[in-house]
Amino acid sequence: MSRISFYIVVFIFLIAGLIRAQEDEKLIHLIGDSLYGKMINGESVREVHGHVIINQGAVRITCDKAVQYLSRNEVELIGNVVVTQDSIIIKTERGFYYGNTKISFSQNGVNLTDGHIRLNALNGYYYFDEKRSYFYDMVKLYDGVSYLFSDRLTYYNNENKSVAVGRVKVNDTTSTIFADSLIHFRDTKISLGFNNVRIYNTENKLAIFGDVLEDYGKKNYSKVYGNPLVVRIDSTDKGKLDTLVISARLMESFNDSSKKLVATDSVKIVRGSFASLNSKAFFYQKRDQIQTFRGESDDVQPIIWNDSTQLAGDSVYIYMKKNHMDYMNIVANASIITEVRNSISRFDQISGKKIQLFFGRDGLDRTKADGNVLSIYYMFEENEPNGLLKSSSERAVMFFKDKTVSNVRLYGKPLCDYHPENMIKGKEKDYTIPTFKIYSNKPSKKKLLSSKKDILYYLIKDVEFYDAKLNPTQRKP
Repeated sequence: MSRISFYIVVFIFLIAGLIRAQEDEKLIHLIGDSLYGKMINGESVREVHGHVIINQGAVRITCDKAVQYLSRNEVELIGNVVVTQDSIIIKTERGFYYGNTKISFSQNGVNLTDGHIRLNALNGYYYFDEKRSYFYDMVKLYDGVSYLFSDRLTYYNNENKSVAVGRVKVNDTTSTIFADSLIHFRDTKISLGFNNVRIYNTENKLAIFGDVLEDYGKKNYSKVYGNPLVVRIDSTDKGKLDTLVISARLMESFNDSSKKLVATDSVKIVRGSFASLNSKAFFYQKRDQIQTFRGESDDVQPIIWNDSTQLAGDSVYIYMKKNHMDYMNIVANASIITEVRNSISRFDQISGKKIQLFFGRDGLDRTKADGNVLSIYYMFEENEPNGLLKSSSERAVMFFKDKTVSNVRLYGKPLCDYHPENMIKGKEKDYTIPTFKIYSNKPSKKKLLSSKKDILYYLIKDVEFYDAKLNPTQRKP
């Protein structure tokens, strides 16, 4: 025999051995208390009863009864079925195992554990070579911290990754997330939600809506974009509902010690008689504080409306107390413009480097202005118009009663000019501070919520259909 012929023979034997090894690996080995053979539709079938043990490579199955279809290399599993591979344990009452593809299937309620998660549903496949499961109908996954519910879910064991689709809900100790679909990485605690995203925080009575969610759990940071909207429902100390609504292009949440919510780009805020329009706002949930700032590229300052008053400044700090306005600090290029009662053309006005507003239970109590203060206030005598007072000073304090100015005190080189009624009537536009401008684009709660007409629907549906916060086993198959 030539050297070449020898190598050919050796090669053929190696290939044949490899083929036999692969065929042996596909063989299903089955034992039990008793075995019965029969033919069904011309196919050889074996039934094994009692203490059934099935092995194929690293896959091991136990059950009460097994029906083996020899030509198809498939087994029907009946009664107390337990399928294992390494740390994977699958339990069901009835299912199938396909030897050629190493896939198990059940439509009689299936439960999977891998030492880290518990996954169950009405129906499910497990792909042993890929270490991947696909479960559907009433799916529930628990990872020791949170519950995830969905219509369909694919779990990748090696990646600790879940891909859930259809009526997705994630419920943990502080919040509940809903979405049409969601990807979750167990190790990094990263969740990505898509379409009809709703986040409810029961502790803070906060709801966030949007198209896309990115939640980076270990960093205590998340963001929502795609028409995001924040709704927070509170009650005042008088027992009335007081709802905060915020819309923007981007919402970022920092669930650390700051408990901060950041709204960016085209920010609109409405709460009771308070409204704001700005490019960026910070909402501190623990301190109940709102901050807005003028960006370097902003053409317009943050604008704030409170009842009939319009406020503006480069930086605005708003402090709430027991769900009502307590204190407001306007810093740099500050101005306040208030519409005079029973008038459409007259406005009380004040500007300065810094303006502070102090509120009581019934509204604005007093205002303090500092630095190049300019003011214009319309006068009344027995409720009849009586001209205006135009003044300048270094500092000023205004006192209010029934939402109108009741007293003005000027400090530091005060100058005052009185203009009688007959001189100003019909010429009100001639009496304005240099920064005077009325903005008509005041946000309203009705307009903000009209763009999210499904919010009420979701609030009701989520509470009624997904009550797992109180009963996390509700959807257990």
